[in-house]
This record gives sequence, C-alpha cells and structure tokens, in this order.
Amino acid sequence: MNLTVLPHFQASMNTVSTILLLTGFYFIKNDNRSAHMKCMISALGTSSLFLVSYLTYHYYAGTTRFGGEGWIRPVYFTILLTHTILAIAIVPLVLVTVWRAAKGRFETHRKIARWTLPIWLYVSVTGVIIYCMLYHLYPPAG
Repeated sequence: MNLTVLPHFQASMNTVSTILLLTGFYFIKNDNRSAHMKCMISALGTSSLFLVSYLTYHYYAGTTRFGGEGWIRPVYFTILLTHTILAIAIVPLVLVTVWRAAKGRFETHRKIARWTLPIWLYVSVTGVIIYCMLYHLYPPAG
C-alpha cells in the first residue's frame, strides 16, 4: 500500500465533510429535512472514511514531524492541540446527535446539534489547515 496518498485523501474527506455539513445546515434552516438528513449522513460517512484512513496511516507510518520554525511553530501546535482535543470530543457528540435524530427525538437532537455542528466544522476545517501546513507549507526536512 502506498501510504503517501492517505494524507491527501484525508484532507479531501475533511473538505467534503465541511461542504456537506454546511449544506446540511442550509437545508435544515430552509426546512428541507430530507436533504438535511442525506447531507448529514454523507458527512458522517466521509468523516468515518477519514478516521479509518487516518488511523491506518498513523499505524503504519507513525507521526510526521512539522517542519516549520520560528513563530509558526506555536501557531501550528495550538491549532493541532485544539483540533486533537475537539476531534476526540466530536465522536461521541456526533453519535449522540445522530442517535437522537434516528429515534425521532428532534428537540433534544436540535439542542445537542447546536454544539455538535460548530465543533465538527472546526475539526474538519482545522484538519485541512493542519494538512496544508504539514505537507505543503512546512514539510519536514529530509
């Protein structure tokens, strides 16, 4: 398996997830539950593909060192730290949010979705930012 393609695939999945989340939000704000549900289930699917790919990559390849120096290092590690903490938190939040919708508990679904959506968006967007910084702007030396 060529592991070098996985980070690019992961960034693509995060980008698609972001677009699906924003589109799903648009649909629910315009009272189109069916389109909202399709977008959110698709976002769950792309995020799941991301997670499987991410775990596979890091199992086999280990960590990738950040190549930036100077002022950008604390910026990168601040983004990485907040991203990592919220990426861990988002998994149970998404599962509970989806479960409540699946059970028709839309009032409690709505209450938790107000937290889930912005956190999920943050994780997806910062995932792409981390990818760009790590693989394109400041790749590791050597």
